[in-house]
Amino acid sequence: MVVPRFAGPATFARLPTRAEAGKVDVAVLGVPFDNGVVYRPGARFGPSGIRQASKLLRPYHPGLDAMPYAAQQVADCGDISCTPFDIPKALGEIQAGAAELLATGARLVTLGGDHTIALPLLRAVHARLGPVALVHFDAHLDTWDTHFGQRYTHGSPFRRAAEEGLFISERSMHVGIRGPLFDAADLKRDADLGFRIIDCTEVAAAGAEAAAERIRQRVGDSPVYLSIDIDVLDPAFAPGTGTPEAGGLSSRELLAILRALKGLRIASMDLVEVAPAYDHAEITGIAAAHVVYEVLALLALT
Repeated sequence: MVVPRFAGPATFARLPTRAEAGKVDVAVLGVPFDNGVVYRPGARFGPSGIRQASKLLRPYHPGLDAMPYAAQQVADCGDISCTPFDIPKALGEIQAGAAELLATGARLVTLGGDHTIALPLLRAVHARLGPVALVHFDAHLDTWDTHFGQRYTHGSPFRRAAEEGLFISERSMHVGIRGPLFDAADLKRDADLGFRIIDCTEVAAAGAEAAAERIRQRVGDSPVYLSIDIDVLDPAFAPGTGTPEAGGLSSRELLAILRALKGLRIASMDLVEVAPAYDHAEITGIAAAHVVYEVLALLALT
C-alpha cells in the first residue's frame, strides 16, 4: 500500500529481484523462447506479459490460508538469455541457467516461452533430483515424435523426456487433453510412454476434486514436476496462445484442481505458451499469473 498496484517494479507480482533478495527459496524465471512452435509464434513475449498481468496479486491466499511470499523467499530472477537461431543450443542454455538456480537449493517457477522449454527444465531437475513424477496440463499430448523432421518442438518435449528417462512413467499423466489428433495411434503411442489421461470431458463430468484425487493416486509420494500449458484453458479464458482448442477447462476448474493438490511434493514447475499478441484485456496473462500464484501458495505449504 505504498506504491499503487499499477506502478512499481516490472517483476512478477512486484517481487524483489535475485540481487535484492539474496538467498532464494523459489525462483521465478523467464524463458523468452518460442522457436519450437508449429502454428502461432509470440510466446517469447510470455514472461513479460505474465509479469505485467501479475501486478494485482496480493500477499494472502485465503483458499489455502497461505502467505506465499512470507513463508518462503520468492524472487524474480529475470530471464534466461538463449539464442533464437539454434534450437539445440538454446536448449543447452536453458538447462544451464535452470541448473545454476537449482544448485542454490531454489525451486523453479518458470514462465515460458513455448513448451519446448520443458525438456531442458526437466533435464536440469533430473540432474539434481533424479526422475520425478510429471503432471502435464495441456490441450495437447506433446508426445509426437517429429514435426517436419525436427525432433525438438513444442509438440515433442515429453517424448524426448521419456526417451531420456527424465520422469517416472508409471507416475505421470496428462490433464485437460482434448481436440483432434493426427490418428488413433497417437493415443496408443502416448500410453506406451506410460502416460495416463484425464480429459476435459472427465473433469466436466466428475469435477475438479475427482481429477485432483486421480492425480494424487497416480503420483503417490514422488516429487512432482508440474508443466502447465495455458492452452489447457478454453480459448474463452485464454485466447492469447499459439494453438488454441475449443472445449477446454475454465480458469476456475484449473485453479480448483491445483488447489486440491495441497501436500504434493512439488519440485518445480513451468507455465508456458502465453502469447500476448493474441490476447486482449490481459485475459490470458491474468489467468496465467493466477495459476502461478496458486502454485506458489502450494510451494509455501510444502
